[in-house]
Amino acid sequence: MGIIIWLVVGGLAGWLASVVMRTDGQQGLLLNVVVGIVGAVIANLIFGVGINEAITVMTFVYSVIGAIILLAILNLINRGRVR
Repeated sequence: MGIIIWLVVGGLAGWLASVVMRTDGQQGLLLNVVVGIVGAVIANLIFGVGINEAITVMTFVYSVIGAIILLAILNLINRGRVR
């Protein structure tokens, strides 16, 4: 059951980050889930808070922030600028 929650929360965090960064049309469902989960890992590394402990509103917000950071880095690599 835990992996399903990780996938759902990761998908929501990745989708929300892609909407904020305006890359939603370029990404599919699978990439949104991957971006959300990697964003949660980045948030855990930077802020020390992630969805490892429990899924709360704040851990979700940190996961979205981590996903936005990931998408900004990918935009810098691909285009040379952040949108």
